[in-house]
Amino acid sequence: MRTSALLLATLLVGCGSTSPATTSSGSTADSGASSSDSSASAGGAGGAASTTSSAGEGGGASTATGTTSGASSSGSGQGIVVPTTPFGSHLVAYTPGSVLPDVVNQAQLDKLTGQAYDDWKAKYLKAGCGTDRYYVETKTEAGNLTVSEGHGYGMVLSAIMAGHDPDARAHFDGLYRYFRDHPSSSSADLMAWYQDTTCADAQGQDSASDGDLDIAFALLLADKQWGSCDAINYKAEGLKVIKAISAFTLDATKGYVLLGDWAAAGDAKHDSTRSSDFITDHFRSFGAASGSASWAGLTDSTYQLIATMRASYSPGKGLLPDFITSPLTAPKPAPANFLESANDGAYDYNACRDPWRIGTDFLVSGDARPKTEALALTAWIEGATGGDPAKIRAGYKLNGAPSAGSDYLTMAFAAPFGVAAMADGAHKPWLNKLWTTIAAAPSEGYYEDTIQLMSMVVMSGNWWAPEARPAVCAP
Repeated sequence: MRTSALLLATLLVGCGSTSPATTSSGSTADSGASSSDSSASAGGAGGAASTTSSAGEGGGASTATGTTSGASSSGSGQGIVVPTTPFGSHLVAYTPGSVLPDVVNQAQLDKLTGQAYDDWKAKYLKAGCGTDRYYVETKTEAGNLTVSEGHGYGMVLSAIMAGHDPDARAHFDGLYRYFRDHPSSSSADLMAWYQDTTCADAQGQDSASDGDLDIAFALLLADKQWGSCDAINYKAEGLKVIKAISAFTLDATKGYVLLGDWAAAGDAKHDSTRSSDFITDHFRSFGAASGSASWAGLTDSTYQLIATMRASYSPGKGLLPDFITSPLTAPKPAPANFLESANDGAYDYNACRDPWRIGTDFLVSGDARPKTEALALTAWIEGATGGDPAKIRAGYKLNGAPSAGSDYLTMAFAAPFGVAAMADGAHKPWLNKLWTTIAAAPSEGYYEDTIQLMSMVVMSGNWWAPEARPAVCAP
């Protein structure tokens, strides 16, 4: 079952050296294994507790190829290094008292998540826009190739799925090079948020905060997954992105995340934030990697803001709006059409990610604040749907009423509630129903499929914080 994965983790040859071959981490482990322990505490999430450059080449060709690569090397001159935390190894346990779905056993949780990743990769991960470049094909509208949000997801998934995917490092490095080819106008260490089908930056060379937050986090994962002694010093590059995020996409007090580097002081949207950028598990990792206490301060101010919004605008439910204005002084939901749509002040297609992000933070940190928020959301949505995940709607007002036009089921809204439901065992039957619904859901499109997959990675016990794993090597 997990023996082969754990063996792989001990076979890492010195940083920069090569491994003769890579194999699956065990995501398709013996499907006849006994059911997993329902607890995700030490060992219960499927394993023992954890033991504690360059800016890329030129852009090359300017036309996207739209092909999916089967390359087996990173394309940057180094051999394949066996990942230290292969998918399915479960080397990092979740917070004691949290739970995994147990409607299927651990091997099946891993297998279904691996299959979902394989489907996602075949649909959305493409080679193009230059030699040894990869991007996530988002097609958010006519003429769109990709956005930095999707690029961040792709980099995180490539690092997490190493071991299951023998080409993960090649994909990661190609995604990194693409990121370096498309800097924001404010900083070479942030990504321009939008590229068109000619691979050119379009709609302004500005950043979007969530994409950069995931890119930085992914580089920290890569450092612990493969080490930073080869062509790309993942940790050094991650620290550059973290520094740029702090300088250009946080307010001057480091109290909230800006909408992007474009929302600088003096901009009309400066005094506002997006709730889906409350990625507090990343903030903790940035603090651990950089040694800066400002990230702990940002975590604290974020949870204070969440608690204030819940008490003032969504008591008994815990729903957050897509956008919040005056986050440090007089926080309130943004007005309609503040930035994107009439639902900017409601729980809509940005905020739908909040239960996943908040729930994940509790699972890896044990902080009581995200647990409180995750359980509030879980108790409300289970009650609102009568315990039937198929009744989760695609948008809500903060008072819990479904938004106009939301009468359909989509994984963008349903899947994140699965992560929130893991906070304790009181909602285990609901969690199991959610897993069954999420794992069986048909493909919808880039955004929905990606949220579904990211939620399954967490729900299957395969998420980990980079600071929870030992250093591989020092360059």
